[in-house]
Amino acid sequence: MTLLFRKTPKGTAEVETRANRLTPRLRTALILVDGRRTLAELRALAGAEADASLQVLLDGGYIEALQAAVAAGAAPSTAPSVAAAPAGTAAAPQPPTMSPEAFAELRRTAVRALNDLLGPTAESLAIKMERARAPAELAPLLQAAVQLIGNVRGSAAAASFRSRFLGT
Repeated sequence: MTLLFRKTPKGTAEVETRANRLTPRLRTALILVDGRRTLAELRALAGAEADASLQVLLDGGYIEALQAAVAAGAAPSTAPSVAAAPAGTAAAPQPPTMSPEAFAELRRTAVRALNDLLGPTAESLAIKMERARAPAELAPLLQAAVQLIGNVRGSAAAASFRSRFLGT
């Protein structure tokens, strides 16, 4: 079944009042959630950080996950996370367990490669990658880098980056 999201009463109130002062990125993602757009459509509209934004909104109780059958009157899903849902065909791959030194080298090399490919266009993503403290934090950022590289430099460059840093 297709994963959909809808606003909870807390989410609807936040759109109307801005009481919790969500960041612009989160507010935009919240506004895009309408109960009809699929996860894939939300990812396309919300950009590289869609999964992270939706997960924050889900964890904060602003949105809830549904299955496509909900539109026909079924009960909401208990989907625990956005990351568990497939991105097109597969969720973001997780790098294997590695030593702290190997992780630091992977992160450093990935940031350098991203900067070489995209320059200032990828500055905010590169900063987030530099702040990642574990492979689980870095993996979705590497996937976002692949998407951004694909959008800017084409699928061949994205595939090269993906195979180098995500091993797929």
